[in-house]
Amino acid sequence: MSNTEVQPVRISSAPVQLQALDPILGKVSAAVGDVPALLAIAEDIGQTAPTPGSGNTVKLWELLASVTSVDVAAGRVLEPHLDAVGILAQAEQPQPEGAWGVFAAEGPRLKLEAKQEADGSYVLSGSKPWCSLAAQLDGAVVTAHVAGDNTRGAFAVNLKHSGVKAETPEWTSRGLKEIPSGTVHFDHVPATAVGGAGWYFERPGFAWGGMGVAACWLGGAVAVARDFCDSLARASDNGREPDQIALASLGEVDRIIASVTGYLAQTAERIDAGDLAEPGEPGESPWPEALRVRGTVASAVERVQTLVTQNLGPGPLAFNEQYGKRMADLSLYVRQHHAMRDDAQLGALALKGDRRW
Repeated sequence: MSNTEVQPVRISSAPVQLQALDPILGKVSAAVGDVPALLAIAEDIGQTAPTPGSGNTVKLWELLASVTSVDVAAGRVLEPHLDAVGILAQAEQPQPEGAWGVFAAEGPRLKLEAKQEADGSYVLSGSKPWCSLAAQLDGAVVTAHVAGDNTRGAFAVNLKHSGVKAETPEWTSRGLKEIPSGTVHFDHVPATAVGGAGWYFERPGFAWGGMGVAACWLGGAVAVARDFCDSLARASDNGREPDQIALASLGEVDRIIASVTGYLAQTAERIDAGDLAEPGEPGESPWPEALRVRGTVASAVERVQTLVTQNLGPGPLAFNEQYGKRMADLSLYVRQHHAMRDDAQLGALALKGDRRW
């Protein structure tokens, strides 16, 4: 839709600081649709990208948002790799080699079990759903049920092992079509425990990682908003001034993005200051805030998409490849948010007194 240069997404950094992202965004733009190239870019970025809670959380989120604003699928490639890097760093384990993912979903009639061997090592057996790009990744942080225990643990696993079989799903959606998510089967695959029993879900980084996904959603919404603004500007240049409805819609989009970026900036500061810590430690539990952030951003994305599609109509959806891809990718990506079910969790926490009002 837009022929303008790729631009970073600003959450709170000064514009001059964001210029450091320009070379990365140029590489991403040139690699759109080329998953191996995007994975190589993600691996390279992971060598130097900040991890959440390390003092530069907002810069991490600006990186994720900016890459996703170039191409939603590129953000969907980058985010899990950086999440895996962050998880291993939090567990004080070495940085992974190659491109990695994080597989933590559960599914009906599917179970992945981790069994401890006599020598203390672990092996994984069973099946894991929703494993994006498993056949193309080198490794992953995978959650599994620990045999003889009622907990789930996290494990680092080599996806190139002969006991790993990745299904190729029948991906009928236009959205994220280059990133299909299928079931992976593990047959006695060696794995390294990451943190102790229950650590993966109890660590504050679990909530922080969920907010990083929301930063990606924001990047997609900003790109859609830029498409809208560029379209109105081109129409104006051709003598068709936007009417009051178009201007009011653009104004609402501006308010939404300003509000969401302000919220993310504040939350990133709180994470780095230690205000969103583990339960039982000084500070607030991070999980309710993660629910608030994700719900707020998801609602903002959906509202921006509605406003833009109502104003631009069916034409660009039918005939503009970049715009149509972005809308389809973003619509599917934001459905990682559980909508009213997450709000129900948040409501239950608020009823118990876990609220700031």
